[in-house]
Amino acid sequence: MTTHDEHRLGRPDRLATGTERHATDHAEAGMACNVALDCGWGRLLFGNTFVDHDRLRTALGEEKPGRTDVAVYVPDAHVLVARAPDELFIDPSLAFRLWLHDQHAAGEPIGGVLVRELRTESDADAVHRLYEANDMVPVDAESILANQRSRCFTYLVAEDADTGEVVGAVTGVDHVFAFRDAEAGSGLWCLAVDPAADRSAVGEALIRRTAERHQAHGRAYLDMWAHHDDASTIALLEKTGFERVPHFLVKRKNAVNEPLYLPAAPEERLNIYARVIADEARRRNIVVKVLDAEESYLQLSHGGRELVTQDSLSELTSAVAMSWCGDKRVTRQLLAEVGLRVPRGREATFDDGDAEFLAELGDVVVKPVQGEQGAGVTVGVSDPQQLERAVQEARRQSTRVLLEERAEGEDLRVVVIDHEVVAAAVRRPAQVVGTGAHTIAELIEEESRRRAEATGGEFTIPLDDHTRETVAEAGHDLDDVLPEGEVLQVRGTANLHTGGTIHDVTERLHPDIADACVRASRALRIPVVGLDLAVPSVEDRDYVFIEANERPGLAYHEPQPTVERFVDLLFPLTRRRGVPNHDRVEREGP
Repeated sequence: MTTHDEHRLGRPDRLATGTERHATDHAEAGMACNVALDCGWGRLLFGNTFVDHDRLRTALGEEKPGRTDVAVYVPDAHVLVARAPDELFIDPSLAFRLWLHDQHAAGEPIGGVLVRELRTESDADAVHRLYEANDMVPVDAESILANQRSRCFTYLVAEDADTGEVVGAVTGVDHVFAFRDAEAGSGLWCLAVDPAADRSAVGEALIRRTAERHQAHGRAYLDMWAHHDDASTIALLEKTGFERVPHFLVKRKNAVNEPLYLPAAPEERLNIYARVIADEARRRNIVVKVLDAEESYLQLSHGGRELVTQDSLSELTSAVAMSWCGDKRVTRQLLAEVGLRVPRGREATFDDGDAEFLAELGDVVVKPVQGEQGAGVTVGVSDPQQLERAVQEARRQSTRVLLEERAEGEDLRVVVIDHEVVAAAVRRPAQVVGTGAHTIAELIEEESRRRAEATGGEFTIPLDDHTRETVAEAGHDLDDVLPEGEVLQVRGTANLHTGGTIHDVTERLHPDIADACVRASRALRIPVVGLDLAVPSVEDRDYVFIEANERPGLAYHEPQPTVERFVDLLFPLTRRRGVPNHDRVEREGP
């Protein structure tokens, strides 16, 4: 019998260089080029069949959303990844090889497990369930059955010898049928075992049967990959005769693969606005240090550049620009000076002049000169008594108070980054829908709980004087039972933190409004700003600027890339080109 070492000596240099020869050499040997097998969960791209790195990189760029493609046997994998570090990474898995020349068949069953070929749609459904149970990318039954009819694939399932239940599955790939492999190799993929089963016994049975199938077809070896810290699988491979080989897997950076290439998230609890920035930074290999979780201070470092952020506020925003935006009176003045429209207004003097201004306009908005998140703002003040209460409420936030003409229309938030409009969204005040059985207070409490759960406690609807007054203006009391199906607005402002909802309108935004917002950002000399406007319609050119926010929340603007553009501004060299964000979904608000 030929010994293991003699067998390897019979193939000089095969382990070190055989699968890393240039694709043109393979073509001369009659092998196929640029081979990609669709496995349902993604594609296997055999890098040793590709003409060059550019062709392989292009093929990886064709990965479908929700899938994960794998490039195997890539010549000089480290060079490929170094050429596209923002797109690709080397999977932290170890490669193992089982030489098949001296393998012997094992008796049935192994550990009470029977292994057979996948035959029916029911078998394919069982494999789908096993993938889901093991947090693997699921594959539909139709794809599995179609591949089973191909000579490239062998799907085996493991049955419990007593119950007949499918408790494991594996996929074998024949390299000869896949790309006319001169080395006569094969691979083992997607080993999945029911978490409730004896994983070692089921796994060993599937591995041995796969090896026997490929050995029977004259294949020289069986390759398998295991995650570097999967001790149980590595122990099983070593037990069954596999040995380490120097091959690597190359994958794309996408939502499915994030746990494989991103560092662990900071343990400190960050609010949603800081967390989305930290996550995007880590995706780009930017080092994230949480300086203060409660106040959302992050230190971001990359390539010798270091910046501190507080949500979307960074060191790139000057102290002067921040001060201008923080003072609503100054904001009005600066925007008006460059010809942008602002509502009529005056700073409160806390005397008869305030009442005279109210009498002139009939309806005003009272707001603190300095403040954020809608705190201290009262909309729809129409009589002296309301005015006095609203002024006192505003003075709790700021010693100076602004009275403004109430601008009718929709509440529009436009996010401008680096003097470009990135997102526009209409915000609507909190509302509840009657059930015919619950009081308005109960409806508000339930809606508030729902929104708190959806936003990690960020957004709630307070049951305060403002809510009571808004409900009263609609002719109701909090103890009233709202008729079934009736919609009631319960807040006067559309601020998200007090229960407002957000609806993306970026594609519908009138060009004149977009231009006005860019002019406003330049007038304020600020690189990142959230501009609030009142508009009759986002598709018309009319607008009135209400205020500017120097630290706009970048979350909840899907599908617009607000966070990506912010990190582009901070670290332009990390800008990702042509990398799809597969986990982005459209929604109308939290």
